[in-house]
Amino acid sequence: MNYVAAPARLATLDTAFDKKLKERLSWSAQTDAAIEERVASILADVRERGDAAVLEYTQRFDALAARTLAELELSQAELQAALDAVPAAQRGALQAAAQRVRSYHEAQKAASGESWSYRDTDGSLLGQKVTPLERVGIYVPGGTAAYPSSVLMNAIPAHVAGVGEIIMVVPTPRGQKNPLVLAAAYVAGVTRAFTVGGAQAVGALAYGTATIPKVDKITGPGNAYVAAAKRRVFGSVGIDMIAGPSEILVLADGSTPVDWVAMDLFSQAEHDELAQSVLLCPDAAYLERVQEAINRLLPQMPRAAIIAKSLSDRGALIQTRSMEEACAISNQIAPEHLEISSVDPHRWEPLLRHAGAIFLGAYTSESLGDYCAGPNHVLPTSGTARFSSPLGVYDFQKRSSLIEVSEGGAQVLGRIASVLAHGEGLQAHARAAEMRLRQG
Repeated sequence: MNYVAAPARLATLDTAFDKKLKERLSWSAQTDAAIEERVASILADVRERGDAAVLEYTQRFDALAARTLAELELSQAELQAALDAVPAAQRGALQAAAQRVRSYHEAQKAASGESWSYRDTDGSLLGQKVTPLERVGIYVPGGTAAYPSSVLMNAIPAHVAGVGEIIMVVPTPRGQKNPLVLAAAYVAGVTRAFTVGGAQAVGALAYGTATIPKVDKITGPGNAYVAAAKRRVFGSVGIDMIAGPSEILVLADGSTPVDWVAMDLFSQAEHDELAQSVLLCPDAAYLERVQEAINRLLPQMPRAAIIAKSLSDRGALIQTRSMEEACAISNQIAPEHLEISSVDPHRWEPLLRHAGAIFLGAYTSESLGDYCAGPNHVLPTSGTARFSSPLGVYDFQKRSSLIEVSEGGAQVLGRIASVLAHGEGLQAHARAAEMRLRQG
């Protein structure tokens, strides 16, 4: 079957460019009302009936015949056996990727994840104590696709942060367990793993059941039901983010082979029909050649139908006046993945302020970041890179302020606090400070 991928052709010289770009970027994060209602019912049931509810929904949605929820827990021996059983090439790639991800997050922890304190001139100690979360849950998608890379990206930074227990949940429809997902769980240091998924798995992690322990935070991607459940349980537990469709934006100066750029656009479009792939370039002839490469390469893609739909509905090839203007538009979009496909990417990187991850140079395909470069592939989407960051060690830590006021410090701070507390009408606050002032 012949599929046609027709990304919108836009140009910044067009007086209607801003309006057209806004229309192309628009995506509603509103959850279907029926999904919200169903998820609310499932979560309430899990909170009320615990194991029994989780087991019932898992039997119904994943067609599993387990008699107890405990039967759905994967042992460490089974995870290790999965690692031992996968082909040597896959095992080596998994272990190499895990090591790179671990090394990056260890460097991240050393740079920003340590406690600190200092004493001021009156001897008071002020500082910050950084401690890991005690227990986190990671949701790993299953069903139509399996993502061992998601296991690595969620579990390894938690492990590096020092989280005591990492609980993995993964749906296994009809009992089909993905060996690479299980192997990745073992390599990444997952403590316990359960073959449950959907809103019921999120509810079990958020509220706890007799079998699945309550966690402090839930991370990891999932379908609309999982996203709705994470949104609803936030407050009972922490969550990483509510992610939208995947995105890539390529800034090109026309020097990169067009087949490479076309395939990079495909790499996001193949995720989902709602995924977005955008190319910004000042060279109109180059944009034409990229479109020709899209037409030529698309029939070779197993997921051609998804790619064609994504590019036609949400993709764009945009001619800019200059690379400087392309950088300004990129900042406006704040993409999840940003490739600088240029002879001198370091010339343009200082102009770029908003992106989940920045990939420098023609050889740095976004796919390398997805699997094995080292930085985390869990990134902010839908423009939230303007105020959000990639998943990292800091997401699995919390910070406590340290304050130890000396007797001398209390004489200075007490007077300041007293004045401000009286100004706010909080006399007990003021008196607590005043009692520590020296008399006379």
